Amino acid sequence: MPQTNQALDDRALLDRAREAAESAYVPYSRFPVGAALHLRSGVIVTGCNVENASYGLTICAERTAVTRMVAQSTDPGERQIVRVAIIGLKASPCYPCGACRQVLHEFGCQQVIVEESGEPRAHRFSELLPFGFGPSDLA
Repeated sequence: MPQTNQALDDRALLDRAREAAESAYVPYSRFPVGAALHLRSGVIVTGCNVENASYGLTICAERTAVTRMVAQSTDPGERQIVRVAIIGLKASPCYPCGACRQVLHEFGCQQVIVEESGEPRAHRFSELLPFGFGPSDLA
């Protein structure tokens, strides 16, 4: 269930991502990942990776969270990502893959937070996906 909290700091958002990673379904890679989206409205939406025996059908934590975000609201304001925190329980830092970067860009993500040496590290989204292709490119 989404949670609203405007004052959530980077560490707390990473903690929410870590909690989500605990639910990951990763019988093949054993590489659990969690993501926590902080929306402009203050709502927090989490997701974890879900693997499939047909590897190509695996869905990453970030895309799981975005899918939940879209399914839970038709209000455009509820679909604006301010930042995303990503935790890989077996790797630090854990950055979003290219497909996830593109999906996060679609919903205006402005910042990516990862954990490096046990500390939050924030990046402007444009650092991870310079010259991203988005809705404004179709106008």
